[in-house]
Order: sequence, then structure tokens, then C-alpha cells
Amino acid sequence: MSPRFASTPKPPYYAVIFSAQRTGGDNGYDAAAQAMAELAARQPGYLGAESTRDAAGFGITVSYWDSEENIRNWKRNLDHAAARQQGRAQWYSHYELRVAKVERAYNFAAPETD
Repeated sequence: MSPRFASTPKPPYYAVIFSAQRTGGDNGYDAAAQAMAELAARQPGYLGAESTRDAAGFGITVSYWDSEENIRNWKRNLDHAAARQQGRAQWYSHYELRVAKVERAYNFAAPETD
């Protein structure tokens, strides 16, 4: 499987879907985003993430978790809370966050060619 795709278990599990419009300039965003990705990966119940951003600054990150309790624990993490506050103040002009229970999951991978 491609390293861009999260390796998730058989459902059920949870997805946190974060859609956001970035403001202009980096303002420390790239370093903070990398630090948050690394911190999230060390949290209990974290299963993986997938993320993309277009040239206009609109991005979607989906993180996968084994339980709603572990999602709440991640939200309460002090470093994550500080990054959210900085995001509202400096990095995002708008964002939406949704939590969903994944009940079914399917995939396809084309055969590799030489």
C-alpha cells in the first residue's frame, strides 16, 4: 500500500476530518504541522492519517482513531490545544472539523507494472 494512505484496521473505527483554508505565509505552520503529526502518532488509539493541500491553501486531513475517548484525549492534549489556538489566530481563515464512525471500508490497488 502507498505510504500516503493510512493503514487502518477492519472497521469500526473513527475518522476526524479537518478541512481548512490557510492564510498566506508560513508563519511557522509547516514546523508546527509536522510536530503535531508526530505527536498525534504517539497518542494512544491513533491509527494513521491522510492529508492533502491545494495551491490555493485549501487542505483536508483525515486522522483515524480507535475510539471517541482517544479522540477526546487528543483534543485535550496541551500542545495540540496550543496549536489549535495559534491556528485560529494565525494560520486559518476558516476550518471545519467532523468526527465520523467508519463502519465499512473498501480499497483498490492497480497491479504494479514494469
